Amino acid sequence: MKMKNIYSKVLCGILISASLQSCDDYLDVNDDPNNPSSENVNPEIVLAATQVYTYGVLAGNVSEFNPNAVQDNMNQLGNLMMNNWTRDVGASNSSYYFNEHTYNVTSDFYSGIFENLYLRTSNYTFIQNTTKPGYDNYKAIAKILKSFYFQYLVDLYGNIPYSEAHKRGDNLTPKYDDALTIYRDLVVQLEEAVALIDNAPAGSLNPGENDVMLSGDMGMWKKFANTLKLRILLRECKRTASSTYITSEMAELQSSGAQFLGPNDNVTINPGFSASVNKQNGFAAMFLNTNDEFKNNWSSTAATKYTVSYLQNTNDPRLTRIYSATSAGPTDYNGHQQGDVLNTSTNYPVSHVGPGLLQNSAQDGLVFTAAESLLLQAEAVQRGYLTGSAKSLYESGITESFKLLGLTTAQAITYYSQATNLVGWNGSTGNEIQAIINQKWIALNGINGGEIWIENTRTGFPSHVPLSPVAASVSRPIRLLYPSSEIAGNTANVPQQNESEAFTSKIFWNQ
Repeated sequence: MKMKNIYSKVLCGILISASLQSCDDYLDVNDDPNNPSSENVNPEIVLAATQVYTYGVLAGNVSEFNPNAVQDNMNQLGNLMMNNWTRDVGASNSSYYFNEHTYNVTSDFYSGIFENLYLRTSNYTFIQNTTKPGYDNYKAIAKILKSFYFQYLVDLYGNIPYSEAHKRGDNLTPKYDDALTIYRDLVVQLEEAVALIDNAPAGSLNPGENDVMLSGDMGMWKKFANTLKLRILLRECKRTASSTYITSEMAELQSSGAQFLGPNDNVTINPGFSASVNKQNGFAAMFLNTNDEFKNNWSSTAATKYTVSYLQNTNDPRLTRIYSATSAGPTDYNGHQQGDVLNTSTNYPVSHVGPGLLQNSAQDGLVFTAAESLLLQAEAVQRGYLTGSAKSLYESGITESFKLLGLTTAQAITYYSQATNLVGWNGSTGNEIQAIINQKWIALNGINGGEIWIENTRTGFPSHVPLSPVAASVSRPIRLLYPSSEIAGNTANVPQQNESEAFTSKIFWNQ
């Protein structure tokens, strides 16, 4: 845990950053004459609050006005799409997760992801655009985090407002930019961020405690930027038309000696989370009340029978950390099939979100894990883009997943030493890429469900994860639809869609 004494700064920043945003349009950042003007607000006042807000869209949060209402977030969505979570039929009614189980993707389905990311990332643009001297490190962080979240906006929606977004009152109906063009510019933004850090003039401000993620460790921010660039490049590596570009950019990473997030390099966030109203870790707040007691959403969110069985059948001790034991006993783990209804055959105790993911309201928030980084590097090496040992990186990624969940390196070695396909490297000969993505599915279970859903769309792996049996579609959704609020507020620019396109309209890197 870090920076326990600055939560008041975060709350202050939340109030000020809210004054930089219009309540009427999440693409607008109007000035309010009754609040501080943007010209009088320094980046350090805005950074921490924006980091907290955007983390909530990534990993989970509850409504500021209703602590029992979970806000739309990528983690919950992805874990339901990838058969990690379902509803406990004995603890909740049949409408719980109904749209997720039936793949009922409409313009109102998880619309808060689009709306809140545009609203919150506007503050990163504000930091980027400051003309005040000495803020090169702040600008670099803003570029990195804005790129981090805009990659997800492209991955989930395709073409989106980008070049004209966040123009405040100057443009409330921004055009939609081509997704590929945005991806290319995200790489440029990350390169510029690294250059800003490397060339920051003497006397440049270090964010220190105003950076509630990495405490102003600019070396770690460079690693984060390089790792994010690697992920962006790998996302489109199967696109034939991108081959020359990807090879060139990967070679640049290699020749420049770029460092990536390695063992123990987990990117976390903690402004001083605690078991108090509006101060809980956003993920924890979905499942715990301010007394750190389980609340209804924890009881209603169950493990799936499929994933529990898969982890058991592959002798994976992460089962005991990703999911809780059932009420039947400390060694009993079980789940429901998505879409189950309560009857005599499903009336049994099930597991819920486990102790490796959910400790208390004060826990660190996980933004980017060392495990994900190492598995990305393993894929890049296996595909021939980078030099190194794909096997060593793969096993190191598994080890970091074990450590993050509270298990030991020895347990990780025992696990990946099995001659089992998609577990042991040697046992996965010919299926190495599938094994890497399979391990990412496990390592990000409950941490970043959105990422594993997107990776499944990109690669088709893990191919063994079943569809929801109550879904009308014969395939898993591959994208989200533009929200109703955008259709109403930016009618002339938003691309027209019908609901079938959630299953058929591919993002550019999947074409």
